[in-house]
Amino acid sequence: MNKNKIFITSDKSSLDAFSEIIQKTSNAICQTFVNDKAYTGPEPFELKKVCKADFFPKTGLGFDGALEKVKEIVLPNFVRTSSTDYMAHLHSATLLETIAAELIISTFNQSMDSWDQSPVATEIEVETVKQLCKMYGFGQNSDGVFTSGGSQSNTTGIFLARDWFCKSKFNYDVKKYGLPENYRKYRLYTSEISHFSMEKSAHMLGLGYDAVVKVPVDNKMKMDINALKSLIQKDKDEGNIPFCVVATVGTTDYGSIDPIDEIASICSTEGIWFHCDAAYGSGAIMSKKYSPRIAGLEKADSITVDFHKMFMMPISCSCVLIKDASNFEPLELHADYLNREEDEEDGYTNLVGKSMQTTRRFDALKVWLSFMVRGQDGWAELIDTCIENAKFLYDSLGNRSEFARTNEPELSSVVFRLYDSKLSDEQNDEVNKKVRRALIHQKGVVIGQTVFNGRVHLKFTLLNPLTTHSKLDELLDLIQSLK
Repeated sequence: MNKNKIFITSDKSSLDAFSEIIQKTSNAICQTFVNDKAYTGPEPFELKKVCKADFFPKTGLGFDGALEKVKEIVLPNFVRTSSTDYMAHLHSATLLETIAAELIISTFNQSMDSWDQSPVATEIEVETVKQLCKMYGFGQNSDGVFTSGGSQSNTTGIFLARDWFCKSKFNYDVKKYGLPENYRKYRLYTSEISHFSMEKSAHMLGLGYDAVVKVPVDNKMKMDINALKSLIQKDKDEGNIPFCVVATVGTTDYGSIDPIDEIASICSTEGIWFHCDAAYGSGAIMSKKYSPRIAGLEKADSITVDFHKMFMMPISCSCVLIKDASNFEPLELHADYLNREEDEEDGYTNLVGKSMQTTRRFDALKVWLSFMVRGQDGWAELIDTCIENAKFLYDSLGNRSEFARTNEPELSSVVFRLYDSKLSDEQNDEVNKKVRRALIHQKGVVIGQTVFNGRVHLKFTLLNPLTTHSKLDELLDLIQSLK
């Protein structure tokens, strides 16, 4: 192997090799898009057989030979998230400029833990976080950090909530002494349909699943405020210790938004931390028309924002924003080889002191670039289209007797079910399961499936602004034809 061609350097042969590899890869990707279907690969057991390739041969195949294997095995069998036939999850198509950002990120391979590993990347992330804090209504003393996704952002918020509560209420330093003796009494409140990262976070933080109190939701799938008040009071009466409430700003299935203002008021009265899991709903801030639906986020102590959901950016790209930057202190730890205190005094910003990760990608570039490319008006159009598509679909379902709807969407998710009154609930469940599988493997259409009130339902998660109203009606016709 020519050693001048294994990395990108100033050597002309390496630059030429880089350009050639990128061009060949780009051509191979483009050649894969031969139709508009979301999935054209085989069913699971057959796909397992296809993937049983010898990927570590004694003698390397070279890039061209390996790329042929990728073209044969991998590229044809991807789910194509950019297809308007893909609407299964909070897993979006990716804006073209953010794919370009990914190329830059991977090529330069900056690590966001210390300034000397990522000089301009550090400063861009700092500025991006400042603008995001401002966008969501936080003041001058706020801060934030990019994370691997909503789960890590939520864990960070709950982690900081636990340590802040122990310090501010009991003058107890968890960082130094570990969990307090009364840790089994700590309680976190969240909707019964909140993200499973609530339980995972409680487990990882040493509090356990029992610390998570699931609050019932109303008929609009929003946290029931009276139930929240009652559960907090009940725990206090029993000697338990409420320390945090998590509002879900866009539930995974329904896109429902918990009552932010009322929860903020309760947290203020009780003296507990208020975290908003806005991994999904945070994208609505880009719409002048629909941003009032997430009003009140500025009252939170911490906010989870995901850019690989409604913002249509490549995985992974998320951040957690904190109203008071001093609350990042539990994550600070100085190491002589990494984030020396004297460097920071001289203006070298080392972001590792705000993150649960050490090595971390320059994901902020995707946000920085796409905001610059599209501007406020361009972003508003993208988000408005997705939300209005959901409203159209909900109304269209209401005009078809073969379907039953759940709650009216606030964001871009619509949950519904094929329903035949002549069949039992169990038989209708099986029909809906069968239709979803038929859509994938017979029609190349990938939609979601969930459970509502104990019954199987289908789900459209509409994160693709290329989707038209006529396309949605065609898909409903197709679903009816498969029952």
